[in-house]
Amino acid sequence: MSRQVFFYDSPDRFVAGTVGLPGRRTFFLQATAGNRVTSVALEKTQVAALAQRMDELLDEVLRRSGGSASVPAVAPADIADTAPLNTPIEEEFRVGTMALAWDGENERMIVEAQALVELDADSDEDLAEAEERLLQDEENGPPMLRVRLTGAQARAFAKRALDVVNAGRPPCPLCSLPLDPEGHVCPRQNGYRRGA
Repeated sequence: MSRQVFFYDSPDRFVAGTVGLPGRRTFFLQATAGNRVTSVALEKTQVAALAQRMDELLDEVLRRSGGSASVPAVAPADIADTAPLNTPIEEEFRVGTMALAWDGENERMIVEAQALVELDADSDEDLAEAEERLLQDEENGPPMLRVRLTGAQARAFAKRALDVVNAGRPPCPLCSLPLDPEGHVCPRQNGYRRGA
C-alpha cells in the first residue's frame, strides 16, 4: 500500500480548531479546498508549538529579506477565520511528527503533519533508526497532511491557533494550573510555598 498524502496548495481554509468542552477538548488541524476536507487530530501542545514556530519562521523570513518578502508582520484582519470547523469531522489520523519549511522561490510556507506511528525495536537506537527510516519513506511512510500557504494565510493560521489554545480553561491565579469546572486542588493552598 502506498503512502497517503493529503495535499493542499493554498487551500480555501486551513485552521486549528477544537471539539468538546474546555478541559476535554480534542484539537484538530483542518484543510479545505472546495468540497474536499481533511481533518487530523493532535495535542494542544502541538498546536501551540506549530503556531509559535510558524510565527518565528515568518519573522525570520521578513528579517532576512529586509522586509521585501510578501509576508505580513501581523495577521491580516480581512482574512481572519473565526468560523467553527467544518462538519462532520472525520479524523484521518493522529499527528505524531510535524515539520515547517519556507519555499523562498514561491514564497510559501510548507506545513507537514505525519501520522503517529508505533514501532517495535530491540533497543532505543534501533527504534530511532526505524522511525527515521519510516518517516523518510516516501513510498510506504505514514499518512501525511501537506499544506502550502501564502505568508498571509500562515499568519492568519498562527493567530487563530494561538487564540484556540488560549480559549481553554482559565489559569488559577495562585498556581497558574488550569481551573476545572468541577473544582481545583491548588498546590499553593496546602501550606507549601515556593520561593520566587
